[in-house]
Amino acid sequence: MNIHIRTFIIALILVVSPLTAHAIDVRREILNNGLTLLHIERHNLPIVKVNLLIRASKLNEPVSKAGLANLTADMLLEGTKGRSSQEIREEIDFMGASLDTSVENDFTVISLSVLKKDLDKGFEIFADCLLNPVFSESELKAKKEIIKGSLKQSEESPSFVANRAFLKDIYGEFPYGRPTEGDSKTIDSINTDDLVKFHDDYYVASGGIMTIVGDITYEKITALINKHLSQWQGGSVKLPNTVKVQNRHSAKVNLIDMDLTQANIIIGHEGITRDNPDFYAVVVMNYILGGGGFSSRMVKTIRDDMGLAYDIRSHFASFKHAGDFQAVIQTKNEYANTAVAEILKQIKRIKTDYVSDDELNDAKAYLIGSFPRKLDTMDKIAHFLSQVEFYGLGLDYDKKYLGYIKSITKEDVRRVALKYLDDVNYHIVIVGKQEKIGLKHGDKTP
Repeated sequence: MNIHIRTFIIALILVVSPLTAHAIDVRREILNNGLTLLHIERHNLPIVKVNLLIRASKLNEPVSKAGLANLTADMLLEGTKGRSSQEIREEIDFMGASLDTSVENDFTVISLSVLKKDLDKGFEIFADCLLNPVFSESELKAKKEIIKGSLKQSEESPSFVANRAFLKDIYGEFPYGRPTEGDSKTIDSINTDDLVKFHDDYYVASGGIMTIVGDITYEKITALINKHLSQWQGGSVKLPNTVKVQNRHSAKVNLIDMDLTQANIIIGHEGITRDNPDFYAVVVMNYILGGGGFSSRMVKTIRDDMGLAYDIRSHFASFKHAGDFQAVIQTKNEYANTAVAEILKQIKRIKTDYVSDDELNDAKAYLIGSFPRKLDTMDKIAHFLSQVEFYGLGLDYDKKYLGYIKSITKEDVRRVALKYLDDVNYHIVIVGKQEKIGLKHGDKTP
């Protein structure tokens, strides 16, 4: 079969093939080296998905080396002791498989998707990249240039500029407040010794969560691990070396002048951590406020009634150590003041008045009804379970989530709105032509 056709088939199956969300039966084991192994057996498709979560992120890097976690993950696939970067790509492409790395705020993920018949070879390459990266000077130099070029291009995006400024305002020196990629200066300061040390310190088995979903038995998994990962030592999981998140629930305006016809606006403040017991009430509340697409209050007023923007949304981003709330809109410079006023009005309203029965019931129905879509492919299940384990939500979380949402009341919605929303001491970032915007809200100064 043509290599490109095989790759397309695997990708198509992972995206569109449904898996029953109500039949999740997870086997969880802690292996001798401390690796947490999660397994779900599925024989309806000849595919295996491997998702390895490593407790390594920008939380673990010094600020002077910002981008180190991201570079380390990127370089895993750029050559090992036994394979060049080109050989890795060619072998993966020949199988029609995919092998990727990504770095999020709290962790790094290495993922493999492969046909069952090629699993042994695919897992061998996966393990080789994990355990034996060489971090060559030439590959590192090329990778740095690619990342810096991408960052330079991002500077032309007003939404990127606004989001970067907002996160910096909210988190200050805490790592969540800086780009995962770092910046040109810090990227240039990173050398191969830094990568080797970071890999040695944080890519340890006892800090890993390996989730395997697909056409494979538990016996086959353990055989693969024994064959290809026997040398992976447990090690000690180093805690993030981070400063405490500062309380930045204070008023601040950040105006960034760019010659644009549309103003890019973010209004918000600090939010909640993922383990906050109010998380589910906040999810329901935010759905009604601005997270519910066309049914949210912000969309109905600002988009439908006032015609100020095509898209307006709000969301709570919740991580291990902190979180943030954002209301985001793009509107004509001349409408910026009106849009800001209406966003603040909607925030104040949901804090003051109880939501209606219809709003509450619609939000709960959507959140419950859409939940199975989080688990309808192998790819989604593997990603979901890794995070469930990482955040300590319990392996029965897929069943408990529905109960959490069902139990939310109007009183809960108003309570968390009062507790976690602020229409007075908020941060606002506006990227646009400031001469035309002329922000008039409050006496806050940049």
